[in-house]
Amino acid sequence: MPRLRQLALCAAVCTALGSTAAFAQADEYAEVNRLVRAGQLNEALGKVDQYLTTKPRDPQMRFLKGVIQTESGKPADAISTFSKLTEDFPELPEPYNNLAVLYAGQSQFDKARAALEMAIRTNPSYATAHENLGDVYAKLASQAYSKALQLDTANTAVAPKLSLIRNIFTNGTKGAAVAAAATPAAAAPAVRPPVAVAAAPAPAPAAGGGDAQADVQAAVGAWARAWSSKNMSAYLGAYAPNFTPAGGQSRSGWEADRKARIVPRNRIEVDVSDLNVEIDGDRATARFLQAYSSDNLNVSSRKTLNFVRSGGRWLIVREATGS
Repeated sequence: MPRLRQLALCAAVCTALGSTAAFAQADEYAEVNRLVRAGQLNEALGKVDQYLTTKPRDPQMRFLKGVIQTESGKPADAISTFSKLTEDFPELPEPYNNLAVLYAGQSQFDKARAALEMAIRTNPSYATAHENLGDVYAKLASQAYSKALQLDTANTAVAPKLSLIRNIFTNGTKGAAVAAAATPAAAAPAVRPPVAVAAAPAPAPAAGGGDAQADVQAAVGAWARAWSSKNMSAYLGAYAPNFTPAGGQSRSGWEADRKARIVPRNRIEVDVSDLNVEIDGDRATARFLQAYSSDNLNVSSRKTLNFVRSGGRWLIVREATGS
């Protein structure tokens, strides 16, 4: 079986743009990430625990704690950490994904499936969760076909189906080692270590739990970081289901266009400054100066993002440039 993709935190996790406190937090996150990349897991965990004594609900640092516990070979502790995160911040998809990876590593595929379905429910554009869910469904199918073959060895229709699934994953492991199954049931997918270059942005604080203005600032920051890192699942997930693209373009057409414009670039940097947020109940407007830089383009313009609070998250329902 191929390895399910687990997500780590990015080094740049500053959420409240323009805030001195936020920059101080970013330094804390960056230091922990540095220790993790250097393999100094005990030191990293010590930094995390020290930080959480004063900010016990911080979702970014708690997420990173789960990653460290996974890397330290403590799956039970990591499951506990990610499970509590899903309880406290049910609108965040990343903890569900990592929880599913851990369950899959223990051959608890029904639990893995349920966790991935929750991840997709919170963010339908979450490509990693969709890929992982496909792998889990295939594993469940493999187990079911194996059981059917054990119960009815004369059924000639089952063996080709089981062989087909195994061949698909044998040919699509992307270099990962495939465990040879001594019995009809294939080996469980292994947990893929977090890879910084493919990491999802840090989970944003839940909206409505405190300062709404800071939550919208955090949403703007997460959107800009996702764009800069070409993380399309996080970028497209920042937009509400009822977001209407300009010019009458369909949502599917707009998403395809954005992917075509973003993914091929070697480098993208999106900087936000002069950010002003206005809150009106469950709606908000963020106006700022956007500095965009890519392979051969550098441009600055005024940008307006209109948000709506939905399911504990601030999501973009409209965007305009030059206003």
